[in-house]
Amino acid sequence: MKVLNHPNIVKLFEVIETEKTLYLVMEYASGGEVFDYLVAHGRMKEKEARAKFRQIVSAVQYCHQKFIVHRDLKAENLLLDADMNIKIADFGFSNEFTFGNKLDTFCGSPPYAAPELFQGKKYDGPEVDVWSLGVILYTLVSGSLPFDGQNLKELRERVLRGKYRIPFYMSTDCENLLKKFLILNPTKRGTLECHPRTFWGHPSIVLGPPSGSGNP
Repeated sequence: MKVLNHPNIVKLFEVIETEKTLYLVMEYASGGEVFDYLVAHGRMKEKEARAKFRQIVSAVQYCHQKFIVHRDLKAENLLLDADMNIKIADFGFSNEFTFGNKLDTFCGSPPYAAPELFQGKKYDGPEVDVWSLGVILYTLVSGSLPFDGQNLKELRERVLRGKYRIPFYMSTDCENLLKKFLILNPTKRGTLECHPRTFWGHPSIVLGPPSGSGNP
């Protein structure tokens, strides 16, 4: 985490190691988890969700540019500071990646996990974060998860079907953006790229074509 310096990523100030304990001195996010915010206040209005989501995507794109994949993006790992800005936390499952050198560890929370993880397939890295971003977007706007189940087997089946309910109040622009993230085929899901265009009502970071090469 020390190599990451982004306004929407929790800062790691210092690591203190003793014989028995490792201490991490980190930035304090007084607003708590986005998950708890949604539980307390319900779903966000799209204007608010859009602002939060742009911050999240900006931070994840920054990580990917540094060839780091988070692998555990979820509402519980998104914190809010005193000004209600996003701070991505918990890089315990993060890893460096190189396109062409596949990763194979199932990481993160199952409701946010990409379908290829449930299938035990190897992956480059960024594409699993992109799927998780889609789940987060849905959660911000609806206050619920797009995929759930009574048990892991049922959840897996629903994720692999890729079918989810679009709430009646979700705008067409938001729905179209969501569909670019929640694509079952990881080779068509794309990577995070910055384009000078308008999306979901404002200039934003959107999905670009999948990348097939690159080295840290």
